[in-house]
Parts: sequence; C-alpha cells; structure tokens
Amino acid sequence: MDRKLDAKSLRGLAHPLRVQLLGLLRSDGPATATQLAARVGESSGTTSWHLRQLAEHGFVEEDTERGNRRERWWRAVHEHTVVAAGDFGPDEQGPLASYLYEVASAHYRQSTAFLAERQQWAAEWTGAASLSDTLLSLRAEELGELTRRLHDLLAEYRRPPEDGDEQVVVQFQAFPRSKP
Repeated sequence: MDRKLDAKSLRGLAHPLRVQLLGLLRSDGPATATQLAARVGESSGTTSWHLRQLAEHGFVEEDTERGNRRERWWRAVHEHTVVAAGDFGPDEQGPLASYLYEVASAHYRQSTAFLAERQQWAAEWTGAASLSDTLLSLRAEELGELTRRLHDLLAEYRRPPEDGDEQVVVQFQAFPRSKP
C-alpha cells in the first residue's frame, strides 16, 4: 500500500531521523524505540519522540500485538511513500527539499553498504545486481511516461517473501541533468 505525501504529511516526515526510522520499520519490521535507537545511534527518548510524530501524521502505528505496557512496539502503516513534487507550492519547497535530500542520502548509504559487503554475496547475486546509469534525451512528458512504466514494472514484482528470497533495494532516479 502506498502513501502519497501532501503538504501536512510532508512536514511530519521531513526530518532525516524520521525518514530513517520509517525506512527501518518498513524494511526490517516492527521494533521498539530502544531497538531503533541502538541502530541509529540516538537515545531512546529521541527515537520515541520522532516515532510519536510519525504516528501523528499516519506513517507508523503502535503494534499492539507485541510488547507490554512498558515496551511499545511500532510498525509502518504503508509500504511506500509517493511524492508528486509538482503538487507542492512555494511554502512547501523547503520541507520537500529536506525530505528529498534525505531520501537521496539514504539511497547513497544503501549503495555504498552493498559495495562494502559485495564480496560476501554469492556470484549469482553480485552478477544480478546493477549500479548503472543511462543518459537519455527526452521531453518532460516522455520522462513522465518512463517513470510511470518503470513503477508499473516494479509493482509486478511485489509479493510476500518466499524461501530463497533476499530483500532487494531498487533505487530509481530520473531527473534532468544539470547543464555544464
């Protein structure tokens, strides 16, 4: 299930730690503030506060099937966040830029983590992986169509995990190249 950002929800998510916490809950499943704090190098009080902010904006919820009165577990509500940058006005450009910058930073960290550990993966996995780019000459409407088609293709591969699966990060970025 997707969550499309609007101006209000963007303000609730446009913080580097919140983007990171939401990503961890999506990729690794439910966790407590203390567990997340250990993984991100923050105090449990800080992660707890940010989790409550994410909950207030509908990104996470308390996992009432786990824990007890002293131990609150949190889970992501949606699998994906969708951003239509054109939907945001001038007043939202700062939070939008902050959010998009953190997403790009997370993509960078994931890519470099894979490169650092790639020798630990079997040849079938490293051979199937790709870190590549392609330079195309397109009009804006063609870029929009390419983006829609790639998202549709990715949707065809979404399914519950099966034996032999690994979580695979697919990072898709498409934007006009800066002019020299």
